[in-house]
Amino acid sequence: MKRIYLVLALLCVAFTQLHAQKKSFVKTDGHQFTLNGKPYYYIGTNYWYGALLGSTGEAGNRERLRKELDMLKKAGVTNLRILAGAEGPNNQPYRVSPGLQLSPGVYNDTVLAGLDFLLAEMDKRDMKAVLYLNNAWEWSGGFSQYVNWNTNVPIPYALANNNDWASFMKYSGRFHQCAPCKQQFADHVKFMLGRTNQFTKKKYTNDPVIMSWQIANEPRAFSMANVPAYDQWIKSTAALIKSLDKNHLVSTGSEGSHGSESSMDVFKQVHTDPNIDYFTMHIWPRNWGWLDNQNLAGTLDAAITKTMEYMDRHIAFAREQKKPIVLEEFGLQRDNNEFSPSAKTTHRDRYYQRVFERVLSSAQAKDALAGANFWAFNGTARSNPTCHFWKPGDDLMGDPPQEEQGLYGVFDTDSTMPLIAKYSKLVSQAGRKKVKGGK
Repeated sequence: MKRIYLVLALLCVAFTQLHAQKKSFVKTDGHQFTLNGKPYYYIGTNYWYGALLGSTGEAGNRERLRKELDMLKKAGVTNLRILAGAEGPNNQPYRVSPGLQLSPGVYNDTVLAGLDFLLAEMDKRDMKAVLYLNNAWEWSGGFSQYVNWNTNVPIPYALANNNDWASFMKYSGRFHQCAPCKQQFADHVKFMLGRTNQFTKKKYTNDPVIMSWQIANEPRAFSMANVPAYDQWIKSTAALIKSLDKNHLVSTGSEGSHGSESSMDVFKQVHTDPNIDYFTMHIWPRNWGWLDNQNLAGTLDAAITKTMEYMDRHIAFAREQKKPIVLEEFGLQRDNNEFSPSAKTTHRDRYYQRVFERVLSSAQAKDALAGANFWAFNGTARSNPTCHFWKPGDDLMGDPPQEEQGLYGVFDTDSTMPLIAKYSKLVSQAGRKKVKGGK
């Protein structure tokens, strides 16, 4: 009988070790990601609102969350880029609610539990999370909320002021000159990285479900004068994260040169840092004027050409630095600039396919472009037919509150979904295969 118990104990240990091996951390090896010792290439998505769905609060819907994670898993999409939480009081204009950090150092435990729950459910499905900790834009508080906390000057929301983005960006850029703002954010980083998941009992710093801590969503200097302070802030924050967490990768969340005062030199300056493990880029053809809204069909080819050229420049830098790069945000509107799930996605599907083909080619060649996260997954959400813009009580979806709901997000019924599933499988398979003639 003792022998049976011994055998069972040994089997239990072996199973535990095998399970732990499967749940390994994403690492880098030169310009590649690795997972379980093998190259890791992927097609992922942005699912920024996942932690809110995982909560039991006003925005929570755990049944929907489980259903959508199963849907993504079935499609082969297991890399999710997620907002760790919003800053500031609830029910502010153009901002998602509920917030995570309601005032400096004051946290919403319900939203924290939602993030715990999301990570626990992702663990069950062998998914990886990229968690971003701040935001240059207004829709989750971010830079502008820290500035507001420390100046009491109202946030000049662009959409409330005839699309005056210049004033908003100038205001948001004050973050880099605000010592207490940056200290509060550093305290927030320490708080988040010090957390233990109440469901899995794992410290966040020991949880392999997390692939990367990301400093912010689309961080920018917002002026050339701010570049030195911005550069120092990025590098000091990356160093802080690394000092607290030896297991996880660090990324910035940058758009690339477009978010670096339109300067590839600024992007390189900021990102040539040993604590930044991989690079990111975002591409928005409509927002950047590469597409004519009134002639999508006639201008799509030109937008695709510019997309490939933008990717070329950043991939070349990644190769030079021997680090991976991810196209972690890209999107295209629905046909005829409509928002309903019933609207076709002909142009978007063609654009997605070109991007996915580029990732597939990189996976086959074991090149530096390691993945692409489309923006974004709407899942089973449906917008309010009486209002194009989100308000508390409406379904959360990939299109954030300051944008028309359904503008870029991919619904579960879209023709884009089978395309995503096809390339997710192809990219994953290609990443694991050896290059012909290679070792």
